[in-house]
Amino acid sequence: MSNTTALLTLSRRRMTLSAHTPREVVVPLVTPVLFALVIAPALGSVVGTLHGGIDYMTFIALATVGLLIPINTMFSGVGVIVDRQAGAQRELLTAPMRRQLIPLSNLTVAVMLTALQIVVLVGAAALRGAKFNVDGSGILWFVGAVLFLTIGMYGIAETLANRAPSQESYIGAVPAIAIVPWFFAGSLFPITTLPTGLLVIAKVLPLTHALALIRYAFLDHRGTGLHDIWGLSNTTEMAALSLGVVALFAILTTILSVRVFSRSVLQ
Repeated sequence: MSNTTALLTLSRRRMTLSAHTPREVVVPLVTPVLFALVIAPALGSVVGTLHGGIDYMTFIALATVGLLIPINTMFSGVGVIVDRQAGAQRELLTAPMRRQLIPLSNLTVAVMLTALQIVVLVGAAALRGAKFNVDGSGILWFVGAVLFLTIGMYGIAETLANRAPSQESYIGAVPAIAIVPWFFAGSLFPITTLPTGLLVIAKVLPLTHALALIRYAFLDHRGTGLHDIWGLSNTTEMAALSLGVVALFAILTTILSVRVFSRSVLQ
């Protein structure tokens, strides 16, 4: 069996397991959609605009993309645990294919489902009144940030799923990984309002770079969020640096997840 055929077969299997009921696609959308449709407009009516004339409602609506991706990818990790403990993973390991294709197929499905959910989320925010400023290059920056952040977060989810002894211990770690960083990544306010110590941490978080890129792509072409991170004069250069940070995060966590999976199946 070729690697491509095996990957497609495994991906179809994972898609069947992950999205065989609408609930498994809709549940991760609930909290981000609540922020985009209810909380963002409410905050927008109170705050109005940020410094520089940035519409606060749209500012928050785009931040929900950075909330959806970690939540959805961490939910995907639950399926990995179920497959490992009570599913067909042991049988798959005896199939004539590279073992590393199993976590890569899981990643493929996670990216596809997340992309679908982000389209729904952004569309809902636009219908609710978010004022997106989109052009061709902006779409490319947006897709790059979203893709690499999704890959990176799924790498964490896959790694934790293959290390966690039970679903309970895995779920207990989800809020700390998927939700807590969101509050320090410039989601609700610019990171420059944070105390010095937290500002340093915020600048290191891949989510901070991803959100700055997303807003640069769809809202603020001046790159205010990117300037808060890098402090340079060339906006395109800062965008490329932030995209590089998120891409490096994706590569490292994917390599880690494959190695942890390979070791776990030998135990």
